[in-house]
Amino acid sequence: MKDDGLLDLSDHDSFSMGVPHLTFERLRNEDPVYWTKEKNGRGFWSITKHSDILKVNRDNKTFSSAQGIRIEDQTEEEYLARKTFQETDPPEHRVTRMMVAPAFSQKAIATYEEMIRDLAKNIIEKATKSSEFDIVEKVAKQLPMMMLGRILGLPDNDLEWLVVKGDALIGNSDPEFTDHIVDKLDDEQYRFMPFRSPAALDLYDYAENILNKKISINKTGILSKVLDANSSEKVMEPHEFKNFFCLLIAAGNDTTRYSIAMALYQLSLDNNLIRDLRSNQYWGTCADEFIRLASPTMYFRRTATCDVSLRNKNIKKGDKVILWFVSGNRDHEVFKNPHDVILSRSPNPHVSFGQGGVHFCLGIWLARMEVRILLEELAKKIDKIDLLDNPTWTRSNFICGVKSLKVRIA
Repeated sequence: MKDDGLLDLSDHDSFSMGVPHLTFERLRNEDPVYWTKEKNGRGFWSITKHSDILKVNRDNKTFSSAQGIRIEDQTEEEYLARKTFQETDPPEHRVTRMMVAPAFSQKAIATYEEMIRDLAKNIIEKATKSSEFDIVEKVAKQLPMMMLGRILGLPDNDLEWLVVKGDALIGNSDPEFTDHIVDKLDDEQYRFMPFRSPAALDLYDYAENILNKKISINKTGILSKVLDANSSEKVMEPHEFKNFFCLLIAAGNDTTRYSIAMALYQLSLDNNLIRDLRSNQYWGTCADEFIRLASPTMYFRRTATCDVSLRNKNIKKGDKVILWFVSGNRDHEVFKNPHDVILSRSPNPHVSFGQGGVHFCLGIWLARMEVRILLEELAKKIDKIDLLDNPTWTRSNFICGVKSLKVRIA
């Protein structure tokens, strides 16, 4: 669907050709707190300016996560069945986060650098045996998938299957990922499942097998540490662990994959970027720039807990408030030439990780490291990436990404 500046942000089809940046730019300029009508819902407020996104994200008392983080409305029963610590507020949120956070600290992630580099080298060596291939499938998808297994402690043989299920879960609006397209079906059979997806049943079964020790997990992985801590502290019931597992499989793979895919797409548009990367001047800044441009998680929802005014708009208690990170990351008042790749951009106060709020993404250090190291190794190996076809994009207003990118390398 071509972006004429007036696309419906509640419609997944509005994102099927990529992010509708003209629509977001119009809203930032004309109506940054915009009441958005919703095809099959009650409507929501679109927050599109960087400063407003930060303001709302920092105020979790007024703008709560505890009624869901996606646009979709849920009953209380559905919310309770699906929720993870992402869909909670402090102090409840803090309990689970504190249990998981040490494994994702900058210090802990730094220990993975050699492993990531070895994986990246092998992935690139294998992919570049051919001169023409889908660089998303052969490169961008591979590293996050392999690191997901190692960090969680999952068997390598299961990773491909788990990623397919994670794609079906979080990509529930895209017919390339699932037969159960969430906005095309009236069936409520899966309304208690994460993302209303049948893929959650398979992931639930897998998590059940972990709990019952039918699947062996690495004792050094996050899942084992969580289960060990949980055995004494009783932070998660079995159903909560299953939801937590679904979250890790989906969020732990897709967002980094699409950040890498965006970097590769930008390199294919301007091969001078490969030369610039080889100068070794930008390794401290380039990852954040590509993650800013990618903005793979395009929004999170909050729900107003009381009547509140923002830019003279009267937000009512119970209204849905959507923080469009993908828009804030292209705000010209914050980012000079926001649609351009500026490898040296610093500071780079993008909000791709939900910066400023209590839900600030735990995976920030891992994502930065994976993007940087893969680009370091790629720049050593190739001089040029030429597009053979237009990229395809996710059909989703939640997760943005290049799904396929057929290229020729030299």
